[in-house]
Order: sequence, then structure tokens, then C-alpha cells
Amino acid sequence: MKAKESFITALLLLLLAPSMSFADAINGERIFLKRCAMCHGVDIKGTGPLANKSVPPTPDLTTRAFKKRLIDYPGVIVSSVILRPNGDLIPKTLRENGVKLAPFTWTVKDFRDLNEYMTGVISKTN
Repeated sequence: MKAKESFITALLLLLLAPSMSFADAINGERIFLKRCAMCHGVDIKGTGPLANKSVPPTPDLTTRAFKKRLIDYPGVIVSSVILRPNGDLIPKTLRENGVKLAPFTWTVKDFRDLNEYMTGVISKTN
């Protein structure tokens, strides 16, 4: 368990690094559309085809509360969803609905890129 905690701590430190200048919103958009939009929708409002098929239903990520969390804790929200301890909500929803995603090895850059993309979309909606 110590190794997993150390990995998560190191990941969070890298994600929280002050410079987001290395973030690539184009890569973030590509990742979001391939891996997240089926539930969250292209508009990030929880309107994807699987949005109401998960328990709990997929949340609207454009709310002020979520935007504040995304800004206050850059990268933490994105990585905590992907690396959640039980890790089963997303695979279970996909499995129950016959959706197969190719395996994906997340990098720190991918987390930053996805965070950058989502922050940009959310800032345009509110």
C-alpha cells in the first residue's frame, strides 16, 4: 500500500506544479472525447449517452462548484476520478452497457492536458 500512496503523492505533486504551460488542450480534448464524453457529453454537462445509466448519474461538470474545485485543486479532480481507490464505477458502467475502451496508460502530461481542456470548456460555459 505504501508504494501506491507514494505514487499518488508523487503524481499529485507533479500535477500541482505551478507551471501549466506544458499542458496541451488539444491532447486533453482528444482524451476527453475518447474516454469521457460517452458519459459527460461533449458539452461536459453530463449529457452523454451513458449519463443516466451510471449510479449515481453522471454529474454536470460545468457547475460553479465544480469549476471552483477544478481551479482550487488543479489536476486533483481529474486524477482522483481516474485513480479512485475502488476504481469500479466507470468500468462497471461501461461493462454493463457493452462499451469497450482500449487500455490507456495515463501520464502526468495526460492529466494536465485533460485538466487544461476541461478548465477551458468550463470557463466558457459560466
